Amino acid sequence: MPGLLEGVRVLDLTNVLAGPFATYQLAMLGAEVVKIEAPGDGDLARSLGADPGLTAKRMGISFLAVNAGKKSVVLDLKNPRGRDAFLRLAKDANVVVEAFRPGVMQRLGLDHEALKRVNPKIVYCAISGFGQTGPLAKRAAYDQIIQGYSGVMSVTGDAKSAPLRTGHPVADTTGGLTAAMAICAAVVRQQGKGEGAFIDVSMLDSTVATLGWLVSNYLNADVEPAPMGNENFTASPSGTFRTKAGLLNIAANEQKQFEALCDALGRPHLKTDGRFVGRNERKKNRAELKRVLEEALATETAEHWELMLNEEGVPSGRVFSIPQILAHEHAVARSLVKTFKRVPGAECDSSATRPGFHVDGAPLDVATPPPRLGEHTEEVLRSAGLGEEEVRALLSS
Repeated sequence: MPGLLEGVRVLDLTNVLAGPFATYQLAMLGAEVVKIEAPGDGDLARSLGADPGLTAKRMGISFLAVNAGKKSVVLDLKNPRGRDAFLRLAKDANVVVEAFRPGVMQRLGLDHEALKRVNPKIVYCAISGFGQTGPLAKRAAYDQIIQGYSGVMSVTGDAKSAPLRTGHPVADTTGGLTAAMAICAAVVRQQGKGEGAFIDVSMLDSTVATLGWLVSNYLNADVEPAPMGNENFTASPSGTFRTKAGLLNIAANEQKQFEALCDALGRPHLKTDGRFVGRNERKKNRAELKRVLEEALATETAEHWELMLNEEGVPSGRVFSIPQILAHEHAVARSLVKTFKRVPGAECDSSATRPGFHVDGAPLDVATPPPRLGEHTEEVLRSAGLGEEEVRALLSS
């Protein structure tokens, strides 16, 4: 099936996670993503991950996670020949994505203004920790730094454990998704009106923006968010509950769901208990309500209650580990994981998750595995019009 971005060429200068995660979405959508890597080690993610053997081959597991479907070209952008070759590639590209500190691309002579001179319609996306403007713009930033600055850590955990880092690099991935969304919108304008764009993606801004209701409660009601562990601040009972075996998330956020929960657990009297009769009363007395509900839940397993409560119209679900959800029949039915057999360079199978949506009833896909460092250098340079002698001179330099 043709990809939604078929015919769009993306030059990807990013490494590690935020930028590569963004361009992985674009590759899955059908764009041709050309990954520009530095000579020697290439993307730092090639040297990261849980398998030392793969990192030694510059095919680290961290790299395998978000680089399938891309082409790898080695260019030294500090070398005049490498810079000129990149400009040749940019002339016919639709998008350039970079994730350097503000000012780096200008020093290389490859900033937005320079690229516009060779391609006025270019969509240029700069991803950084704090954005291209503001007092913190030039600071280096990693995911954990942004988690701390954004307020995410302040509301993660409970009163005893917070502030706590989330269990995955949420700022990197949020910044990457934000960049991919903005690039797609800019490409629509490029294709329709022939206009380019300069996109300034701040990981900090992107992460704060996803805090949604927490930010709104503070801005509009002067209620400062507090860490609540596994409890949902908007409703009760809505959180994680102990059962006879296993933890169960229950989200009885509506009155009818609360009443159905009481009936299903054999505690109909709770519906008229003054402490729990309405939404605000339940939020005020959430600790006592949780104690009472867990007494009932202790009679059966989380799996039992999940099936029963969902049948009664009460949203609920067990708490899974990552291996458990990846092996679950639903994830398998949705083709969430893509596997490449015997990836060249890694000499083993490589699996990664697809994006979280289907198009026209089918999951997104790419045909090629994560590339070896520089695997497509000659192919891509020739496609940009460089002759054999120019390619040889560039490679030797």
